[in-house]
Amino acid sequence: MDKRRSALFAAGLACLVLPTAAGAQALPAVPIPQDPRDPEMVEGFIGAPAEPKPLTTFDTPQHPFMAADEDSNIHNDAYQTDAYDRMGPLGKDMSVTSTFHVAECASVTFDSEGRIVTICVGVEGPRLVMMDPVTLETLAVHPLPPRSGAGTGSGIFTDFSGGGYFYLDHEDRAVFPTNSRQIWVAAFDGTAFAIERMYDLTAAVPLGDNLVSVLPDWSGTYWFITARGLVGTVQRGSGEVSVMQLEGEINANSFAVDDSGGVYIVSDHAFYRFDADEEGAPQVTWRAEYDRGTRLKTGQASQGSGTTPTVIGKRYVAITDNADPRMNVLVYQRNGRSAGSLVCKEPVFAPEEGNTDQSLIAVGNSIVTENNYGYGGPTTTMEGATTTPGLTRITFGPRGCRTVWESDEIAPSVVPKVSLANGLVYTYTKPPNEDGVDGWYLTAIDFRTGETVFKQLAGTGLGYNNNYAPVTLGPDGAAYVGVLGGLVRLSDAAPHG
Repeated sequence: MDKRRSALFAAGLACLVLPTAAGAQALPAVPIPQDPRDPEMVEGFIGAPAEPKPLTTFDTPQHPFMAADEDSNIHNDAYQTDAYDRMGPLGKDMSVTSTFHVAECASVTFDSEGRIVTICVGVEGPRLVMMDPVTLETLAVHPLPPRSGAGTGSGIFTDFSGGGYFYLDHEDRAVFPTNSRQIWVAAFDGTAFAIERMYDLTAAVPLGDNLVSVLPDWSGTYWFITARGLVGTVQRGSGEVSVMQLEGEINANSFAVDDSGGVYIVSDHAFYRFDADEEGAPQVTWRAEYDRGTRLKTGQASQGSGTTPTVIGKRYVAITDNADPRMNVLVYQRNGRSAGSLVCKEPVFAPEEGNTDQSLIAVGNSIVTENNYGYGGPTTTMEGATTTPGLTRITFGPRGCRTVWESDEIAPSVVPKVSLANGLVYTYTKPPNEDGVDGWYLTAIDFRTGETVFKQLAGTGLGYNNNYAPVTLGPDGAAYVGVLGGLVRLSDAAPHG
């Protein structure tokens, strides 16, 4: 397929439209279209099935106002660890299914009945969607306010505002920011989604700004951040709004909360801990500037840290910087007399060719980070092209940080995850291809050694590009990846409970 044929294929993918499910009647899943060339031009499975090697880690307390850990948000839990207790695929006779939504169904959560609740974001805007976790049938859809043009990043492929981040609460309700500068709380009534409450923030968030993310602190107060540097709180009962402006700073990522009341936010200039004051308004507990580098690197939504902060155990919290020539993983004390002080930093990836726009994985005193350098949007991984390797695991302790291993796998933009039950890091890779066929793979890496265990082809072509969406592990051991065409499910022949 030459560039003209590739463009026609991409245009056809974008123009296809699916019907919308408004009620209880399920719509069967329609597979995402693939590159029409010979499928044998890419390998379907590489490597060998894994044998589980469980990992141990610190305790992550269950948030009282969020759904069960592992099911509540894009980064699994309130600490944003990206670590699952549950099993993921082991690479045994794997099956792959997909559902075509002409939109990226990125953040995947699971309600108490095991159904998928996600927000699928397309060119026109986002939709709240419920799916069957096995068949991927669409069970319900609710349209959300369209794009406003005031979000994060430099275009639609790096705009994560207005629903890209959301969470499922302790009552199975989806809580999400909208492009209309409101927070909506939506419940499924058995036949359709219903909006139970809207918190109007338009008096506090000016026109031209957009909500990026919302999460509750441990008391249940909603916290939100905006693209243009506002940090705010909303009282659950009264709806009273309080905001603080981070002058000259922007927000492009989500944030973390802990059981001490801390709210951890990283702007494009500095890393913060916030706590609520006596009136429930946000106040800065500590602020730590970091090296934001000299440029907006290809693969970033903003010049600065690309990570959602990750809370680690009882004492630490971690982010990355954007330093030159090499970016660093930064570990901080989060409380006590040394709160906000840097514990250690470790350079990762090749000089002048490293950045990440993904959250860190935390297991015990180890951190895994991924290189997204060179991902400038979907066109940069078309016609066999790809980005820069790789993934790195570091560890930290009283003597500082050190690198444990480096992997050469190429993951252009996925949020990787780890299964504590089997010891595998799951990422989504795109190897180069001289024939111009774009194959996307669920890839499993041994957490202990950094060796690649197996790769399973998810699909070929533009529709299978994940474009910053995460790997999600479901209750039955299946892996899900949001892609530009919709959602892909990959599972072993015998799912793991």
